[in-house]
Amino acid sequence: MTKVAIVYHSGYGHTAKLAEAVEEGVRRAGVDAVLLKADDLTKPDEGPWDELNSADAIIFGAPTYMGSASATFKAFQDATSKVWMTQGWADKLAAGFTNSGSVSGDKLQTLQQFAILAAQHGMVWVGLGVPSGFNMKEHRWDDATNRGGYWLGVGAHSPVDTSPEEAPVACELETGRLLGERVAKSAIRWTQTA
Repeated sequence: MTKVAIVYHSGYGHTAKLAEAVEEGVRRAGVDAVLLKADDLTKPDEGPWDELNSADAIIFGAPTYMGSASATFKAFQDATSKVWMTQGWADKLAAGFTNSGSVSGDKLQTLQQFAILAAQHGMVWVGLGVPSGFNMKEHRWDDATNRGGYWLGVGAHSPVDTSPEEAPVACELETGRLLGERVAKSAIRWTQTA
């Protein structure tokens, strides 16, 4: 059966909540999903690498801190060099999501970091594919999917004084589900034609 892995880091719980929404989207498409913490994958010979390597698609997720992915995610990223040496992820699908305390917060940089990581591994990137839900005056900020207008992946907003129970808000969690669902459906097509 087709399998999608979601590997993420979350500093305060907000990105974990988004990762869980992405996982729900994968499952909503009828595809197996596995949620893995980047914290457990920072050493190339320790952690659930076999589970990650067996996935047909990998969705990367991390908070954006100071203009890029968190240091813990970067440690995972660096640990993937052992997989890179054999191009073990070549032709797998990839996607990404991030979250920050500011509306913009330089999240695009983090999404680009994920896309470059995927490209170095020979992976095929799957963008969000959800039109911006907040680009006309009749749209409401509080219920707009892809309200930040990100195309490369999900860019969610969790104000720094909110708990994971408060943010990301429902429409951003739904955007995460839509990403998971899109990657899952793409993985089904990708594996059926391989």
